[in-house]
Order: sequence, then C-alpha cells, then structure tokens
Amino acid sequence: MLTITQELVDRIVAHARKDHPDEACGVVAGAAGSDRPERFVPMLNAAMSPTFYEFDSGDLLRLYREMDDRDEEPVVIYHSHTATEAYPSRTDISYANEPGAHYVLVSTADTDGGGDFQFRSFRIVEGEVTEEEVRTVEAY
Repeated sequence: MLTITQELVDRIVAHARKDHPDEACGVVAGAAGSDRPERFVPMLNAAMSPTFYEFDSGDLLRLYREMDDRDEEPVVIYHSHTATEAYPSRTDISYANEPGAHYVLVSTADTDGGGDFQFRSFRIVEGEVTEEEVRTVEAY
C-alpha cells in the first residue's frame, strides 16, 4: 500500500494537468528505507510527448546524486497518461527499474466516467505489475 499525503497527491495531479497535453513525470523522494514519500521533485519530460515520457539523463543523474547525498531514495516515480487510463503501458513496464518504488500513474483523461483524473499506484518488479491501494493522509 502507498501511504501519501494529500498535499503530495495534489502536487502530482497539478503537475500532470500543467504539462497536459504532454505526459508529466517526476519523483517523490524519501529517507532511504522509510517507504515514506516526502520531497516532491517534478522533472522535465525530455520527450515532450503526449504518449511517452523520458527523464532527461542529466537531470536524472543530478537527482540520484542529490538523493545519495541526502540518504534518500525514489519512493514514488510518477508520470501521467493524457489519453488512456492510469495503467502501466508495455513501455512503462520495460523502463521500471526501481523494484522498491511505487509507480504512480495519473490519467488526465476521463476514461472511466469517474472524473477528470485517475490516481493509481503500482509495484512493478521484473515485469510483473501489481496494483496497490493508495491511502491519503493529512500528515505522517
């Protein structure tokens, strides 16, 4: 289960809406081993595409060095889908290389009649996708 503050959910959704019609992407870092998302790090979608996201390699290297210096790890890796449901694509699955991370997908398309966005979380380990419950809290 992903436990995340409502503020972080709101920030991720706002980033997805801001970058629409392109996919948005980013990381929420947290203390290593804590499984607690804390530091919101929106990233640039270097692909600038409505159907694909790609972290800029230089930005990603800087982020990982920064997380290492702060004894952090990527607790949440998020991106948006602009025209499809919030479910990992084959490409998303093939690029998932952080087995401990929660992969959050936000869809800015109303694909299920449930509103203007979906917010879902998955674990992706060795190509296997497992959806998990998302619990929002006001604070940890």
